This record gives sequence, C-alpha cells and structure tokens, in this order.
Amino acid sequence: MAYDVIIKNGLVILNGGEVETDVAVKDGVIAAIGHDLGEAKEVIDAKGLIVSPGMVDAHVHITDPGGGFRDFWEGYVTGTKACAKGGVTSFMEMPLNQVPATVDKESLDIKYAAGKDKLHVDVASFGGVVPFNLDGGIQELDEDGVAAYKCFMATCGDRTIEGDFMNVDDYSLYEGMKQVAKTGKVLAIHAENAAITDRLGEIAYENGETTLKAYVETRPVFTEVEPIKRAITFAKETGCRIHICHIACPEGVAEVVKAQEEGVDVTCETCTHYLYFETDELDAIGPVVKCSPPIRDKKAQDGLWEYVANGGLDFVTSDHSPCTPDLKDKDNAFEAWGGISGVQNNVDVLFDEGVQKRDLSLTQFANIIATNPAKRYNLDRKGEIAIGKDADFVLIKPDSPYVLQAEDLEYYNKISPYIGREIGAQIERTILRGETIYSKEEGVSEEAMGVFIKK
Repeated sequence: MAYDVIIKNGLVILNGGEVETDVAVKDGVIAAIGHDLGEAKEVIDAKGLIVSPGMVDAHVHITDPGGGFRDFWEGYVTGTKACAKGGVTSFMEMPLNQVPATVDKESLDIKYAAGKDKLHVDVASFGGVVPFNLDGGIQELDEDGVAAYKCFMATCGDRTIEGDFMNVDDYSLYEGMKQVAKTGKVLAIHAENAAITDRLGEIAYENGETTLKAYVETRPVFTEVEPIKRAITFAKETGCRIHICHIACPEGVAEVVKAQEEGVDVTCETCTHYLYFETDELDAIGPVVKCSPPIRDKKAQDGLWEYVANGGLDFVTSDHSPCTPDLKDKDNAFEAWGGISGVQNNVDVLFDEGVQKRDLSLTQFANIIATNPAKRYNLDRKGEIAIGKDADFVLIKPDSPYVLQAEDLEYYNKISPYIGREIGAQIERTILRGETIYSKEEGVSEEAMGVFIKK
C-alpha cells in the first residue's frame, strides 16, 4: 500500500509504552505502525523527536461570537491557530464566554455557524446547564451534538448581557443533573462556594486589599472542597456522571478519589498553571496570572503533582480563558478579569515540568494530555496513537530550551503569564488527520482544516 504520510525514526508513545518505530497514515487515519512500512507521498523524519498523540485540551474558552460585547477577546481563527502551534489537535469548547451562551439548539447552531471555515483544529462542544434551560434546552443540546455539559457552582456571567451564562443554584444543579443523567453524557463542574467566596472578596475589597495574595486568601481551600463534596452527593442521588474542572488543591482531588472508591462515576482535572505557578510569585507577575480557583502555594502544587504521577488527577487542561488587555491592566487585582491565556503552552510546559524535571513517564504524559480526556468525553477517534484512530500528532523536541516572547503567541491578544519564561522543550510539528497544520520552519498553516465533532 502507498500511504499518504509516514513518520519515521521517532520515539512514538503507544498505549503500552514508547518505542522507536514508524507510523503510516492513509486518508487521515493511522493505518500501520512498525518498520519497513513501504512508500508514502510524504515522509517526515522524526529522528530525535517524541511523537505523541496530539493534545486533547478538555477546557478551552473561545469567545466567538462575541455578540458585540466580547468580539475582541479570542475568535476561532486565532484560538485554533494557537492550538496548532502548541500541539493541541482538538479541544472541548466551553459554553461561555461567547454571546449567546451555548444553552439550547439555537445558541449551539449560532456557535457552529460562527466557526464555519475558521477551525485550524477539531472542536467538540460543551452545552451549558443553567437555571433557565431546564425546560428542554438540555435535551436540545444532546440532540444537536454536544459531547458533554458544563455548569458553574461559582458566580459567573454578566446579568446586564442578555443571553450570558449563569451559575446554578442547588435546585438547578440537582434538576440539571437528573436531566443530564438521561443523556448518558458527563457534566463538568466549576466547583467553588459562590456565597462565601463572593462575600469574602467584597469584604477584602472594602477593606482596601489590592493584591493577588489577598485575592487568593478570599478563596480558601475549603471553598473548593465543600462544593466538590456537594456535587458528589448530588451525583450519587441522580446517577449523573460528573467531572470536576480545574482543581487547584490536593484536598479536592482526595474527595474525588474517595468518591471513586465508593463507586461514583466522577473524574477530575487540574490545569497547567496550577502545576507551574505558586502564590508567592503572583504579585510580581501581575493580574495576567489571576484565575479562579486561585493559584495556591507550593505545598498545594507539590500535592497536585503527586496525584498526576500516582493517579487521581485524570488529565490536565489549559482552561484557556482570554480577555482584552484592559481587563487585566488593573492596579487592584480584585478588579481584574480572572482567566489565563494558556492553550499554546500546554504541551511544551507540561513536557518540560513533568517529563524532563519530574521523571513522568511518556505514557503518563500522553494519558494526561490526550488519552484520558478523549476517553472521558467519548471522543473515540482521538487521544491515542493506534491503528484506526485519527492521525493527530504532536512532535516534541526535548531538551531544547527557549524563552517565550509575546510575538510568539497566536492569540488575538498577546498576553500570557508564560511570557519571559524559559521552557525546556519545543513543538516541532503538529499534525491533524495526517496534514501538517504547524511546523517550526513554516509556522501555522493558513488552511483551516478543523471540524466540529458532534456526538
């Protein structure tokens, strides 16, 4: 057989471990793995490179359409180009901060239309669970192809914007879980105690606090742990499959592990920034590194790495949540937008921090960036280098440090807390369904080859 592409001489991460071998692609699908595979129209020499499944980032915010309110935050073109440059070949798109929020068939179709001919990687969608879509919206989203659902237990959304997202109260969460359970899909949850964190923030602001350290103190660990336990209780009652997003503390992971041992269908993630930054450095960096849950101390970070290495944290995401520079450029941290732009630096930072600095195995690395999120959200063609899967790869050059500059970023707004940081690995090439969408030599392809994945 004449293949379309053969990737030769790389260290390939397979399910059973890494091996120096070749991978052949035909019609966008992995067709053969081994040596002496024959001829191909294109041969890519990956000698000295790690050949990993492309990242499946399970937590990305794209603000397209912006509805006249967020038009200049992050569109599909810039957001998916950043993914391509960063080794992310597919992602799960959150149902907010676009306007309208993705809460029913009409708003989901608006989103699909907004992304038409703009996607440089593949995109699966979250549908929202909000207090105002419990009368049929959840079912419409299921029928229109969402891969999973998302809700906020923390306060979110702008009530002055018609169609913006909204957090759930306990009843809405309970009823929403019952409805999601009937679809068989997963409900991903932002778990923070809204009443306590909101009031602690108000008190700190009224008392004249301005620092990121003070902001972190208004969102203590127990305000993550308590809603995680509450969500698990509701999941037990309703039979809903759940996933806890962006856990910033090991105590939260411990509750998920405990629930798993009790038979609850629950998983969890952390984010690259929780594994990289710590509280004591936040004020020196500034509001560009503000997020919620907040970045906690070194002890919490070490505890999260323990769960990455030994099990408990199922995958790592970016929670890419961009905004315009003016919303970050605040003297008072409490007034700044909470969200980090990070999707372009998932793979290189995690490879450096996990594999190169902490001896994470390559199989573990592939599991946390690709295999596990693809399995959890039933993206059955993604996440593994195996025959019959989509030919999605990221080729990584290890031990190749570089300093990230603002001009390296593909984002609409070139702001990121990783700017100026030395990262010890580089993305050499990203391949989507057998086609190179980024190479270090030629940059990001202008051809938008991505598609919406509908389930």
